[in-house]
Amino acid sequence: MTSEKPNPSRTARRRRASIGPVSDLESHLPAEWWRDIFDSLYLKTDGDVVEDEENARLEVDRLIAAAGMEPGDHILDLCCGQGRHLLEFARRGHDGLTGVDRSRYLIRLARKRAKSAGADITFREGDARAVRIGESSQDYVLILGNSFGYFASQSDDARLLTGAARALKASGTLVLDLVDGDWMRAHFEPRSWEWIDQNHFVCRERSLSEDGRRLISREVIVHDERGVIADQFYAERLYSPAELQTLLEEAGFREVRQMGGFEALSERGQDLGMMGHRAIVTARAPKKTARAGVSGRAKPLDVAVIMGDPRLPDKVKRGGQFNEEDFATIQKLKDSLETLDGYRFRYLDNHATLEKDLRAAPPDLALNLCDEGFNNDAFMELHVPALLETLDIPYTGAGPVCLGICYDKSLVRAAAAALDVPTPSETYVRPHDRSATLPTSFPAILKPNYGDSSFGITSQAVVNNKMELVDYLEKLWRDLGDQPILVQEYLTGAEYTVGLIGNPKTGLEPMTLLEVDYSKLDPSLPKILGYESKWDPDSPYWTEINYRASDAPEALRRDMAEYAARMFERLGCRDYARFDFRATADGQVRMLEANPNPGWCWDGKMNLMAELAGHSYADFLDSILHSAVSRYGIGVHAGAGSALA
Repeated sequence: MTSEKPNPSRTARRRRASIGPVSDLESHLPAEWWRDIFDSLYLKTDGDVVEDEENARLEVDRLIAAAGMEPGDHILDLCCGQGRHLLEFARRGHDGLTGVDRSRYLIRLARKRAKSAGADITFREGDARAVRIGESSQDYVLILGNSFGYFASQSDDARLLTGAARALKASGTLVLDLVDGDWMRAHFEPRSWEWIDQNHFVCRERSLSEDGRRLISREVIVHDERGVIADQFYAERLYSPAELQTLLEEAGFREVRQMGGFEALSERGQDLGMMGHRAIVTARAPKKTARAGVSGRAKPLDVAVIMGDPRLPDKVKRGGQFNEEDFATIQKLKDSLETLDGYRFRYLDNHATLEKDLRAAPPDLALNLCDEGFNNDAFMELHVPALLETLDIPYTGAGPVCLGICYDKSLVRAAAAALDVPTPSETYVRPHDRSATLPTSFPAILKPNYGDSSFGITSQAVVNNKMELVDYLEKLWRDLGDQPILVQEYLTGAEYTVGLIGNPKTGLEPMTLLEVDYSKLDPSLPKILGYESKWDPDSPYWTEINYRASDAPEALRRDMAEYAARMFERLGCRDYARFDFRATADGQVRMLEANPNPGWCWDGKMNLMAELAGHSYADFLDSILHSAVSRYGIGVHAGAGSALA
């Protein structure tokens, strides 16, 4: 379990100041010490062990001897650090390798090393307690190098095990590599110091916590000319073999085996600390049961389905109002929902009485399908979940903050940049800003900064010169009013859609990757999914564009799924979301859109992805409901899987 991006001022204080003699190490221990300690200094202080290829080779030998991994097995390394074990597995011909670590520094280093070695490994930045991995997708989950036991609360260790169990197949195996707690409690060195290279030495102090269950360490790192450069505290929980067995069995693991008695190699040969006298522990995954549904409830779950108001105008729809095809879509929704066991559905679409209706009969759960927005105003889409939160009613999908952020495309782009998610180059043009520096690279595509449903994005939105650009800017401002416009590079490669179902803490699952098929579209028309493709049945964009399961390379699929998962968590999406990508001419993908609460219709992209995987429309709707039910813990086991698993 390692750090996310450190706060610069906090890191500076940690590195440059020493607090002098300390009588009680535990009182100075940060609760989440692991957030900003695993960086380049960590690779110096522990480098004789964790940066040694021979250690990695010998440790993988022991892992294979203990657990029997074979090429082709899917292996997840939680708290993987800089990826040394996965890189060794890759050198031996293994694929299906995934590493997760909290430290942005170490994950970036791992990706760099994997790329340099030509190793096909997925590395993700994330919290091991809320790992984003498909349920029952892994043959092995590894927690190595004493990475188990960092948390202040033992319940967090149990939570980590629960997540590992969820990720494992029914025949899967958990593998731990950690110190024998009883041995370490009796043999730790209270004080030591050693030179770690020609210029640095480290002084360490250790003591047991007040309850005797954690080893608290202080590490002062000194440069021979600059003096103290770090004064840091950390801790690890000491599990005896019996305590560890009990913890694993309480998490449902079976056939626990403990094989101890090895130490890491060290050229320095001095203070091995927690890397000495280690044990490998293996355990079979808990027995897998069928997905817990709501059909076992004493009475059905009362679900209020909140929808757009057909009594009101809707400027996004054809003719500015609900049409025959809209009512047919709603009927298909109702027919599919009525096939689901364990629920009782009622439908609320009168926005004039919505608050009154909800107050009069609060449901167990609201299925929020009002992507039109309150009063069919897309700018007020966030008002519906805000109302539900005010009334303390659980609901499906994204909250008001997420919807507000995603309504502003430039904010989504900023979030993507912070997460190293690639996006198209872009210029933000304020309303009627004659002094704006307009792009000179064409073709380009113009999009309103605010809104969804591709409103304002038509075949004319792709421009080939500055005159066309200025003309379409003026048209957008005439049609949409004074709002910022984005001028993006027009990408000409393949277009993909990544759908995610679930939540980071209970399991986030990618759906079948969807690719847009433009092959039948008139070559003179720009290849875009604009307004006409969604709302104009008479347009060639409606009739000639198709979709298919993508045959993109596996590495590209994993990249897009990882980018989507990062954005899902950072934006605060919940239960389901859709992310659209497009490739450059040379195949480099860029994220185009983030869509929380994406289209739920039977003919929408999300359901199409479900159908391509062999699931029904009812299955897709059930997966949304189940994700929310699991998130809230309403009447079902919170770890139950998605209907699409």
